[in-house]
Amino acid sequence: MEDFMNRQQIKTRKAIFMAFTELLSKKNYNKITVQEIIDLADIGRSTFYSHFETKDDLLKEICRELFEHIFSNDLSRECSKIFENSNKNPKILITHILYHLKENKEEFIKVLSCESNDLFLGYFKTYLYKVIDEYIFIDNTGDEKFKRFLKNHICCTFVETIKWWIKNQMEESPEQIADYFFRVVDPII
Repeated sequence: MEDFMNRQQIKTRKAIFMAFTELLSKKNYNKITVQEIIDLADIGRSTFYSHFETKDDLLKEICRELFEHIFSNDLSRECSKIFENSNKNPKILITHILYHLKENKEEFIKVLSCESNDLFLGYFKTYLYKVIDEYIFIDNTGDEKFKRFLKNHICCTFVETIKWWIKNQMEESPEQIADYFFRVVDPII
C-alpha cells in the first residue's frame, strides 16, 4: 500500500508541476492563482495544500528539483552521455550541465520564455554560483568585492550563453557551447 501511495504522490506532484509550468508559459507568475493550478492539474484544494503550503513553495520546489538535477555532482546521473570528472575539470561540468539543459529543453524553454523568467533565473544563478565557487572561480587578489563582481560576471555570461543557445534552437552541441563559454571566461579567471 505504501508503494502505491508514493507512486500516487509522485503522480500528483508531476500533475501540479506540469499545470504550473503550463500556466507560466501563458501568464505572469503573479497573476497565477492556486485555483488555476488546481483546476489544470485536476486535483482538489486539500491535495494541493498537502504537497505545498503556497504557490511560492511550489515555485521553489520546481526550481530545486530542476536545478539539483541539472547541477548534480554525480555527472553520470540521468544524462544520456557518461562523464568522468575525477579532476573536477570545469569544462566537463559545464558540458554536463548543458547536456541536461538540452535533454530538458521543453521544460527549460517554458521556464525561460515565460514572463516571470527572472524568478527562475534567480534560482538558477544561486545554483550556478555554487558551481563557480567549486569548479571555476580562481582569484588570488584577495579583493572580496572584485571576487563577487567576477563571479557575477561569469554567472551572467553563462546565463546569456544559454539564452543565446536556446534562441538559436540549440543547434550547437553542448561541447561547442562549453567551448564558446570558456573562450570568453578563461582570460579572466
